[in-house]
Amino acid sequence: MTMLILVTAGIGSIALGAIVTVARISPLQVLRSAAFLYVQFFVNVPLLALLILAVFALPAAGFILPLVPTIIIVLAVYEAAYVSEALRSGVNTVPQGQIEAARALGLTFGKSLRWVIVPQAFRSVIQPLGNIMIALVMNTSLAAVVGVIELTAHVNKINFDYAQPVLLYTTGGLIYMAIALTIGLLTGRLERKLVIAR
Repeated sequence: MTMLILVTAGIGSIALGAIVTVARISPLQVLRSAAFLYVQFFVNVPLLALLILAVFALPAAGFILPLVPTIIIVLAVYEAAYVSEALRSGVNTVPQGQIEAARALGLTFGKSLRWVIVPQAFRSVIQPLGNIMIALVMNTSLAAVVGVIELTAHVNKINFDYAQPVLLYTTGGLIYMAIALTIGLLTGRLERKLVIAR
């Protein structure tokens, strides 16, 4: 369950974060403002508060979704704000001359994004995106608070039966660490492979 939440929320956060980034650098002021407010809201509101609101307040308001998809959506929307900030910093590394050359060749804003800006932005922020995915691994543990039976919830349940907190919580922590180290190693290798020489 932890891996399911991690993979689906991770893919969702990267996709949504890319959309928010495009809005942040859009020539339309209304899109830039909306994206700015989105990022500011989610980086300044605790994730646990969002999870509790989504799980308990939204059903009371008539928006009813299964528990696990609700958690995945909240995590994806929350992490997308951080992905957007990382990608925006990547956009800033793209030389202005390349952007102007794309315009001189007649590329529209959308085509410039697709063929020139976004590919280079992604390649320059692989490690920061990996760090965000590592944070997402740790954030999946908060799903236990609202009733999702993932790694932390399983450790709690087993500890309730066997009363071995040191052994069980250490094992759970080592599993989280193994997942985080794997992400770090993969993104580090990918970064070295795709690094842009400037």
